[in-house]
Amino acid sequence: MSTVRQAVTPELRRWIVEQARAGQPPESVLAAMRASGWQEDVALDALETTLRDFLREHGVVPPPVAVPAPRLDGSPSVVRAADRDVRVLMQMQLPRVVVFGGLLADDECDALIALARPRLKRSETVQQTTGGSEVNAARTSRGMFFQRGETELVARIERRIAALVHWPVENGEGLQVLHYAPGAQYEPHHDYFDPAQPGTPRILERGGQRVGTLVMYLNTPLKGGGTTFPDVGLEVGAVKGNAVFFSYDRPDPATKTLHGGAPVIEGEKWVATKWLREGVFR
Repeated sequence: MSTVRQAVTPELRRWIVEQARAGQPPESVLAAMRASGWQEDVALDALETTLRDFLREHGVVPPPVAVPAPRLDGSPSVVRAADRDVRVLMQMQLPRVVVFGGLLADDECDALIALARPRLKRSETVQQTTGGSEVNAARTSRGMFFQRGETELVARIERRIAALVHWPVENGEGLQVLHYAPGAQYEPHHDYFDPAQPGTPRILERGGQRVGTLVMYLNTPLKGGGTTFPDVGLEVGAVKGNAVFFSYDRPDPATKTLHGGAPVIEGEKWVATKWLREGVFR
């Protein structure tokens, strides 16, 4: 027996806009719609079209939220991150970017590569229209994910990151290791999930929005492979053991966190990435 598709009414659209104005996240709005009996596909479509039209018409920037933040008052040259002293090499406010020196020891970098190498496969990106993932021509690396705390080494690095940026370990996604061969790159993109995409509410159910990224360099390519921020003309060189951290307090281009992995010109590049969520990542 076929199910009649529910009609999206003007009243529903007004209610969605009211929830957005009140600061309700999309996942909460979707849950409320499901609880009220709306079919999931209808609810997702209504959210996407209503929010996209509303943002386009009103130019509304989402309100800021709390984000991971290294404590750098007084511009220290060195900060303590749990078990290790880490150098502060550079910082800027917009985008909020901090470059750290010596976050990982050489032997930790080598060990992560050795653990990851047998598990590599073609990297995927999040498919925000469905909430799944897919191979994307813009991302030409190979990669794998560790489960949070999967090994003693991974757990130690996660505790160090949590202490460095003052964000709970449990709010982090699993550590991802990526390998870039010559010519491989990741074209400029944002790490947050676009609120206007229909798959975003499903993604956010696992821990809310992404609010911070830490990219750790596990080797030093001979040429190329830096992390670029096109909106501000910044490129961070890939140096073994160093890391670049950036946060974004709203899912909006106003954060200027558009970034990419520049092509590897000579040699290879290995990185480990930690994405940080608003809430506990499940």
